[in-house]
Amino acid sequence: MNAENVSNIVKGLASDSGFGAFTWQSVVMIVIACILLFLGISKKFEPLLLVGIAFGMLITNLPGLSSGDNALFHSELWFSQEVADHGVNYANVLHNGGLLDLLYIGVKTGIYPCLIFIGVGAMTDFGPMLANPKSLILGAAAQLGIYMALILAIIFGFTGNVAASVAIIGGADGPTAIFVTKTLAPDKLGAIAIAAYSYMALIPLIQPPIMRALTTKKERMIKMDQLRTVSKKEKIIFPIAVTVLVCILLPSVAPLLGCLMFGNLLKECGVTERLSDTAQNALMNIVTLFLGISVGATAVYTSFLTKETLMIVGLGLLAFCFSTAGGVLMGKLMCWITKGKINPLIGAAGVSAVPMAARVAHNEGKKWNADNYLLMHAMGPNVAGVIGSAVAAGFLLAVF
Repeated sequence: MNAENVSNIVKGLASDSGFGAFTWQSVVMIVIACILLFLGISKKFEPLLLVGIAFGMLITNLPGLSSGDNALFHSELWFSQEVADHGVNYANVLHNGGLLDLLYIGVKTGIYPCLIFIGVGAMTDFGPMLANPKSLILGAAAQLGIYMALILAIIFGFTGNVAASVAIIGGADGPTAIFVTKTLAPDKLGAIAIAAYSYMALIPLIQPPIMRALTTKKERMIKMDQLRTVSKKEKIIFPIAVTVLVCILLPSVAPLLGCLMFGNLLKECGVTERLSDTAQNALMNIVTLFLGISVGATAVYTSFLTKETLMIVGLGLLAFCFSTAGGVLMGKLMCWITKGKINPLIGAAGVSAVPMAARVAHNEGKKWNADNYLLMHAMGPNVAGVIGSAVAAGFLLAVF
């Protein structure tokens, strides 16, 4: 091999590599991805999904992999004007798409969020909510942030579709946010998913100051009575009844809510232990892998490094704060109506981050009364919030 051949090989390798294609935008996105990886790995902020999302963002923004034949994700196959006018050409995706394009099909078609909801349902105990049906009111009140953020987003100039996608962050439910956004504003999916999961991870920091500001010391010290025992029959009938009633009322939410209740029925019916175990573990883990990395891949710098992204992050935080405040204020009202039998702190658990929000309410109550045990009482509004956010998602999909 002569010097000329060696030179040509070196030049070919240099032209094929991405070192010459670095831009300040790609550098910024790589730094953001590394920060998210640090938060997920070192700080354990929602690591099961945040690590995947961050790695998907990292690999899709590397020069040489962000466009061209070597690209793992081609945003033009999903977010172009042609797609907006005529829909996704899945034959083109299968023929010309990269690895992450193929995985993203599960997000775009809504398969991944629904499969995750089967696992969530299989891990959820609706017993505390059934033992105290008033929890449903708290779960509904904690969706206030969704509607407040929707109004603010429209005021700030977002279209209805994008505003609805931003608003759903207030439900503190990642799969629901992804399910709504992939339909209404797919090009904003990366920003909205990252905001949703980041705020869910920051619940222990965001919620307590709001809870303290809206309650008195006397209210925070309230000790609640022990919940009644819920029968097996009630737990079996509940998912069936909810599926029938809610899916008739809001057909657009049937995929999410139906999968949630199906997973819960597998857990409660007592004859499908193997299926319940698979839904909680193997299925949940596999889908989480694919969902995280494919959602992160949508955060390409052309759509992520914009003024709109910053506004989405800010409005998402406001939505989360309003949701927490809505639950606590409804808790105060119910405390007054019941003459001090309900601790308002459990209202903050009405956001559907299960079980983190319930733990935060319990820990906050314990700071003011060492004998207080609010966890099971807070789990009622917490699981009610899962239903509430799914219903809100169905409403937004029906409207927009």
